Amino acid sequence: MRNAAPLIDRVAAAAFRIPTDAPEADGTLAWDHTTLVVAEVSAAGTTGLGYSYTGADAAHLINSLLAGRIAGEDGFAIPRLWERMVGAVRNLGWRGICATAISAVDTALWDLKARLLEQPLVQLLGAARTEVPIYGSGGFTSYTAKQLTEQLGGWVARDGCRWVKMKIGSDPAHDLERAKIARAAIDGAELFVDANGAYARKQALGFAAQYAELGVSWFEEPVSSDDLEGLRLMRDRGPDAMEIAAGEYGYDPAYFRRMLEAGAVDVLQADATRCGGITGFLRAAALADAHMVPLSAHAAPALHLHVCCAAPRLRHIEWFHDHVRIEAMLFDGAPVPDRGVIRPDLSQPGHGLTFRRNDAARFAV
Repeated sequence: MRNAAPLIDRVAAAAFRIPTDAPEADGTLAWDHTTLVVAEVSAAGTTGLGYSYTGADAAHLINSLLAGRIAGEDGFAIPRLWERMVGAVRNLGWRGICATAISAVDTALWDLKARLLEQPLVQLLGAARTEVPIYGSGGFTSYTAKQLTEQLGGWVARDGCRWVKMKIGSDPAHDLERAKIARAAIDGAELFVDANGAYARKQALGFAAQYAELGVSWFEEPVSSDDLEGLRLMRDRGPDAMEIAAGEYGYDPAYFRRMLEAGAVDVLQADATRCGGITGFLRAAALADAHMVPLSAHAAPALHLHVCCAAPRLRHIEWFHDHVRIEAMLFDGAPVPDRGVIRPDLSQPGHGLTFRRNDAARFAV
C-alpha cells in the first residue's frame, strides 16, 4: 500500500492521422481518415495511457492547457482532476474538442492509477461481469453490395456476433434494398440500422415500418439526437420490437440526463472518448441505471472493455470496423473476439494496452 500520493510529473499528447482502408460514409458524413489522439500521464515512474478519436487540436489542448492544470497534483485524485480540467476549458466551451481532450487524459489517469496499484482496471472499478458482448458495426453507405455482404457476414461467421449494424440515410431511395442485402448476409443474426440523424420524423417512421418487416431490431439516431421529441415519437409510434438508440454525441452528464428524462431512447449510448473518459462514462452509466435504461458503448472497443465490465445495465460494445482496425494495428493487448464476446486480460495492470509508437510514427500529425 502506498503512503505518499503519486504526484503527476508528466502529461503529453500526440495526434496520428490514419487513412481508412476504403472510403467510408454514413447518413450525414463521408471521410477517408480517422485521427487518433494519444495521451500519457506519468507519476512515480509509471505511465498511464488514454486516447480519443477526435481532431488533432485535442492534442494541442492537452499539451498547452490541461497538462499545466494537473501537473504536480495527486494522480489518485481523479474526480478532482476531472473537475480541474473541465474548469480550465470553461471559456472555450468544454463540449466537443475540449471534452475529447479531457476524455483522453482522464482515461490515462485511470490507467495510471490501476498500474500503480498493480491491478487490472476492471478490478479497481469493481467488476459486474467477466465479458462483454460485441456487435459488428460498419456497413458504410459508401460500400458496394459485395463489401457490405462480406463485412457483415464475416462478423457473424468469423467473430460470432449475434448482432450487426449497417449505415443508412445518405441515399434513402436505396436504403431498403441495401438492408435486404445485409439481412441475407448475416444468417440469423439480428440486424441494426444507424441513420446518424439523416431522416426527418415522418420519413423515419415510414422506414421503421419497412425495416421491421426485415427483422431490424435496433434503429439508431433515426432523427437527429438533438431532436428529443422526434426520438420519443419514434419510441411511441415505431414498431414494438424495434429499439431506438442514441447518445453517442453526449459530452456531459447533463446531456444524458435530458435524453433519459425525455424518454427519448430504449437504449442509451455513451462514448468514453467523448463524454469525459472513464469518469464521464461511469456517470452516464449511473444515470442510465437510475432510469432503468440499458447502456451500450459507442465504438473504441479496446478502450471501453474494462469500464464496460464494471458498468451496470451494460448491453454491449460496438465493434466498429475502423476503430477495431486501428486498435489492432497500433496497440498491443487489443481484444480479440471469442464467440461474440471480448474479455479483459486480468494478467495485465491497467487496461492492458500498450501503444506501439514506432508503428504509429508514419501517421504522426
